[in-house]
Amino acid sequence: MLALMKLNSGPGNVELAVIPEPACGPGMVKVRVACTGICGTDLHVYHDTFKNYPPVTLGHEFAGEIVEAGSGVRRLKAGDRVAVLGSTAVVCGQCEYCRQGHYMFCPVRRGMGHGVNGSFTKYVVVREDQAYLLPDEVSYEEGALSEPFACAVQAIEELTDIHAGDTVLLTGPGPIGLLCLMLLVAKGCKTIVAGTKEDAVRLEMAGRLGADVVVDVSSERLADIVDRETQGRGVDVSVDCSGAARGIVSCFQSLKKMGKHIQVGIIGQDVTLPYDTILYKQAAVFGSLGHSLKSWDGVLRLLKQRKIELSRIITHKLPLSQWREAFELCESKQGVKVLISYDE
Repeated sequence: MLALMKLNSGPGNVELAVIPEPACGPGMVKVRVACTGICGTDLHVYHDTFKNYPPVTLGHEFAGEIVEAGSGVRRLKAGDRVAVLGSTAVVCGQCEYCRQGHYMFCPVRRGMGHGVNGSFTKYVVVREDQAYLLPDEVSYEEGALSEPFACAVQAIEELTDIHAGDTVLLTGPGPIGLLCLMLLVAKGCKTIVAGTKEDAVRLEMAGRLGADVVVDVSSERLADIVDRETQGRGVDVSVDCSGAARGIVSCFQSLKKMGKHIQVGIIGQDVTLPYDTILYKQAAVFGSLGHSLKSWDGVLRLLKQRKIELSRIITHKLPLSQWREAFELCESKQGVKVLISYDE
């Protein structure tokens, strides 16, 4: 079967390659991949700016159908539709973080798509505990968004209290940012979403998803808009999903005294901040890395309730053979959530 692989270290070195179909061992399930979302991590692996272990198959945001269950599997069977938690492909299961469900901090953790083979292929084999049953009414496409949605759920629902009526500044209207926006809108928050002219397609979508104010910082002064929308008080909460220095600084400048900042976007380099702002505003600062077992439980409840339509951020669906076009849609920000499916 074909797989989209990082073949060697260094920028690029990503190609379609033929790999053997994986065998299903004890305690494992074999999943026919229905679709996989392109994540920013995939782009980082492509450019070699995220740690990876080639040769490795890319992809980790996916859902599919179980076609085989190994010996000892009790909860799942062939024919079950599942979303997969790829981040726990390799964990120790014994450290304090694993025991608390905070597997992202396991010292030996490797995730699918960069640390072990991922889902840009036809079949994958995962442990039974990595597979989550999808409600019948949830499509595979929405199921594939479970992993990025879990990132949004942790950031918005788990780290701190955000209340109906709060004014929230969200910088970075990429897929994670827009999922955070959907949760904030559902909570009844007033939302200001900021991006650049390169984010035009995504800012337009933010408006359709319920953002109260959409700001193109390339042509508008964000500070003036925040002053206007908060009567000079500042926002209650800022959420940065851009990972850009300018966006992060804007968040701290926009924050009210005793406000809260949540950092979701990965920066990847040193950033100079007016650090005294945290002191003088007595701001609370939270970092949100990935998700936890609690996040995934929340995702499945939200999917079942059907109150947030994840499919609204899906803009493109392409076959694996057109992976270069799919990656470019993400790189150029002309797509929001782009899904890839195996060519039959």
